[in-house]
Amino acid sequence: MKLSTDRIRVSHQGTLPRPAKLQELFVAGESAEAEFQQQLPAAVAEAVKRQAQIGIDMVNDGEYSKRGGFNQYVVSRLNGLETREIEPRGPGSMRSVTGRDEKDFPGAFAAGVGTFRRAAGTNIVARIYCTGPIEYVGLEQTRQDIANLKAAVPGLDVEAYLPAIAPGTIEHWLWNEHYASDEDFLFAVADAMHEEYKAITDAGLILQIDNPDLPDGWQIYPEMSVAQYREYADLRVEALNRALRGIPEEQVRLHVCWGSGHGPHLNDIPLAEIIDLIMKVPAQCYSIEASNPRHEHEWRVFEKVKVPDGKMIMPGVVGHVSDIVEHPRVVADRLIRYAKLIGREKVAAGTDCGIGSRVGHGEIAWAKLEALVEGARLASQELWS
Repeated sequence: MKLSTDRIRVSHQGTLPRPAKLQELFVAGESAEAEFQQQLPAAVAEAVKRQAQIGIDMVNDGEYSKRGGFNQYVVSRLNGLETREIEPRGPGSMRSVTGRDEKDFPGAFAAGVGTFRRAAGTNIVARIYCTGPIEYVGLEQTRQDIANLKAAVPGLDVEAYLPAIAPGTIEHWLWNEHYASDEDFLFAVADAMHEEYKAITDAGLILQIDNPDLPDGWQIYPEMSVAQYREYADLRVEALNRALRGIPEEQVRLHVCWGSGHGPHLNDIPLAEIIDLIMKVPAQCYSIEASNPRHEHEWRVFEKVKVPDGKMIMPGVVGHVSDIVEHPRVVADRLIRYAKLIGREKVAAGTDCGIGSRVGHGEIAWAKLEALVEGARLASQELWS
């Protein structure tokens, strides 16, 4: 990745709005898969072009191909999995990234607060089990994602990245029935995902690791103390680092977030409790939430934490928690705050999370990205004046 040597460089964290026709085909599923794949390269090319025209420096494919979203897309890329419909019963029968909040806000969650609630009127959910050896079988799908993105960037002054999910986040929604221990299971996932990570970087692209489990696992296990959770999280970092073995650090950026649901987030673990674990991952750039009301203040963490030379922080200075489009001056002020603490060349502008599927309409998502670019321009004028 290029450092911000002459201006604040701009990216975003994943999903972009699919064009209406492509979304129709996506929703139609298997019956429209052939036509979806036929239209996908042109849609990716248009998304990349639009990002570049807006002024985004580090672009992606909008995650247009990923069924199951940013996390469960790997269901079709891993062997050894089986999906079953179940009726959850009793405490701990389901893992929830809002688990601690649900204890404090039982009425709110019963009423459907949050974006991760199952449909009203049903108590049946799908659970995915590991019933055999985990093997990566998605190389052809990954190669197609790579080809679609690489075909879209010639002639544009951009860097290109592809997101891929972290082993610990995959572990969140898998139930182990095959491996002797959870640790064996976790490292088997890591070894499998190494193939996807390496394919992306071998193709010359930047790899974004989506790793919401590092902060939001804290909500899943309300019984844990901070010390116990740090031990739990450290093992997941070890697994991720194993999956990244042999991959150039300068081609890796790590994105962490607190689950992104539109709930209270009262019990999110503070960034200060895990920042050292985040920075143990061999990445050049670390992307964190920095604009939503629960985490915007955590720029203060970097009053004490030193960012090594050659590394970057990409604060999310535009968010997904509201359909309000941030004023560019607000975006600029957020970036300047970080730049004055860690150095302007170590700051890139990003979003709290992928916003394409988390705001009310695609028009709003693109407007937020335009505000992001304009805010970075204003910040750069001041920082390099």
